[in-house]
Amino acid sequence: MIPQEKIAALIDKFERIEAEMSLVTGSEAIIKLSKEHGELRDVVEKARELSSMRAQLAELEELAAGDDDEMATMARDELAELKEREPGLEQDLQMMLLPKDKADDSSVILEVRAGTGGDEAALFAGDLFRMYQRFASLNGWKVDVLSSSESEAGGYKEIQASVNGNGVFAKMKFEAGVHRVQRVPATETQGRVHTSAATVAVLPEPEDVDIEINESDLRIDVFRASGPGGQSVNTTDSAVRITHVPTGVVVIQQDEKSQHKNRAKAMQVLRARLYEAERARVDAERAAERKGMVGSGDRSERIRTYNYPQSRVTDHRINLTLYKLDEIVAGDALDEIVDALITQDRADRLAEMQGDGA
Repeated sequence: MIPQEKIAALIDKFERIEAEMSLVTGSEAIIKLSKEHGELRDVVEKARELSSMRAQLAELEELAAGDDDEMATMARDELAELKEREPGLEQDLQMMLLPKDKADDSSVILEVRAGTGGDEAALFAGDLFRMYQRFASLNGWKVDVLSSSESEAGGYKEIQASVNGNGVFAKMKFEAGVHRVQRVPATETQGRVHTSAATVAVLPEPEDVDIEINESDLRIDVFRASGPGGQSVNTTDSAVRITHVPTGVVVIQQDEKSQHKNRAKAMQVLRARLYEAERARVDAERAAERKGMVGSGDRSERIRTYNYPQSRVTDHRINLTLYKLDEIVAGDALDEIVDALITQDRADRLAEMQGDGA
């Protein structure tokens, strides 16, 4: 049971923020308070509902124990109904009070790479990227390709893009890992089903305040961009390779003709990779506790299989199977898997929190 003192403190904090919002004038303070207000609004609405229900329960219990038999009978009936609703309302509030991943509101760097399976893997990587493009469009997010390496047969050997919008990481983070496809390749003459794979990485883009990069820690090399087969496609040294010396992380960008633009994109990716590495380090400290949860985001973990002959998509982490492969790969029904993963993660974290409190 959530203590009434905690509920009262939550409501009090919200009311203090509302009072401060009518007094402050600085834009930074207004933005900060507005963000806090927005984050708490739905939670406080649910907290007030629970608090009101508890007050009603107390009144009804008093009436049910009174001398007026008719009133006591009515009170007992209403009391039974409210007591049946109370646990569900309390669990809803507990879900909303779960600690939020501070990266959930972030935009992301999305990386899709062909894995085992040759040309078919590259084609599948292309299918996955287009699925995410459509999913982003449906959510009102903007996708900008940062770099890509196309396969001669079609699709991508690898592609990087920034996905910008509100709450991108919250919805995309469980897509990280190995995606496996089972289908008959276009080049297969005997109709045999082949298995190929592609890996997906979803890196939250940090704000400048989240991570600092010292210029002295960077080694920056410039060279001429090259195309397929290694031939030069640019007559100037526009390609950029940035090495973060302390960690050994290397980022190369050569898609733009401008060295300045390539450097800016490389720094964007480098910042995201260093931020994700730090997040992974912190998460690893709790890996044993979270072993049974939805997933770590490890790109070596096989998370989902797309079976074309049976039009079946299975997410192995939550044992969810949907027979609507075409709609999912088109991006139109991907939210059914994403929502199920988010729900399971919340349930896992709630169980963990209750276990810690026991």
